[in-house]
Amino acid sequence: MPAAPSSPILAGLGQLAGRDPACPDELPALLARLSRLPDPRRRRGRRHPLPYVLTVAACAVLAGAQSLTAIAEWAADAPDLLLLRCGAALRDPDRPYRAPSEATVRRMLQRVDGDALDVAIGGWLTARAAASHAGGQDNDPPAHQVRAAVAVDGKSLRGAIRADGRCVHLISALRSDGIVLAQREVDAKSNEITAFRPLLDSLDLAGAVVTFDALLTQTDHAKFLVEEKDAHYIAVLKANHPTLHTLVKDLPWKEVPLMDRTRTAAHGRDEIRRLKAVTVPRLPFPHVGQALQIVRRRRTVRTGKVTLERVYAVISLPVHQATAADLAEHVRGHWAIENREHHVRDVTFGEDASRVRTGSAPRAMASLRNLAIGALRLAGRDNIAEGLRHHGRDMARPLATLGLT
Repeated sequence: MPAAPSSPILAGLGQLAGRDPACPDELPALLARLSRLPDPRRRRGRRHPLPYVLTVAACAVLAGAQSLTAIAEWAADAPDLLLLRCGAALRDPDRPYRAPSEATVRRMLQRVDGDALDVAIGGWLTARAAASHAGGQDNDPPAHQVRAAVAVDGKSLRGAIRADGRCVHLISALRSDGIVLAQREVDAKSNEITAFRPLLDSLDLAGAVVTFDALLTQTDHAKFLVEEKDAHYIAVLKANHPTLHTLVKDLPWKEVPLMDRTRTAAHGRDEIRRLKAVTVPRLPFPHVGQALQIVRRRRTVRTGKVTLERVYAVISLPVHQATAADLAEHVRGHWAIENREHHVRDVTFGEDASRVRTGSAPRAMASLRNLAIGALRLAGRDNIAEGLRHHGRDMARPLATLGLT
């Protein structure tokens, strides 16, 4: 049945009325990627295609849905033409397209292959980002080589508690602008170490600088990045490498000139960061080019409390391949994950308050949030909350942002 005249769907979608459902070769990029996911259900009794349910869920999350119930409610309000563009199958020509129920959405997300879903979403975001970058390039080459930055960091979903009492924990690889390229679930925070290589194995990291915290500062990781992925690293040092940490900490830093100073104010904190770098031969860690000292002075605006922290790191880039501004930007980019990604998911999407905890559903919801954040950032929206409100006012907007129109 045609959409009602008051339907929020753009008039241009009316051209789709009466058309047969799209063939696989005609599917938009996101649907095509989701179509490669293995369907966990038996063939008999399937009412909705898996890519259709996932695409509807992605649109709903982009419109601000924070729960499985909210996803189903958004789908129930969607007109037929919108469901068609999401990949709905027309089982009976005399009946309209059916929206998936809350129970269907729940079962699908609980049983979907989380690894395959993250590969599909990461691949789509990577392709979109590459196309956006290529379209925005000018003819003038940069003054020096600009290296891509990829930060590896973990996050616990505090509301998703398993039967053993542990929270669902995810490790992600993110671009400096907060776009998630890959994600994996680990059993506990300590298992981030074993998930590091599988997380990055499929990514093209040639020439990139990968940053990570002290937990992931491992000899094998450094060798893997430099020798197998043709990448560079910035690895934070703490007590888990006591000898190396002591060697770097005891360098004559007072005699090293200051290379960079930055100041930022956000979330009620005023922070000043000072960076020094020095070349040190024969440090006992693979492919070390330089050692870093970062001094962070943080003042809480409300209380006036001041804290001072010194952080030490080693990097594989030699001094002639990285300027002070480059190093400072990479370090800031890693620490900015808390604001650009974790804070957005916790506050704007209410991730820590979510009680979705069964099967793959917590991870799948996190993946859909990653997709929404990445799509909004690629569309030029830095204020994610405003972007969700914008998409929530018109049901056609999520389709346009996800390339489904």
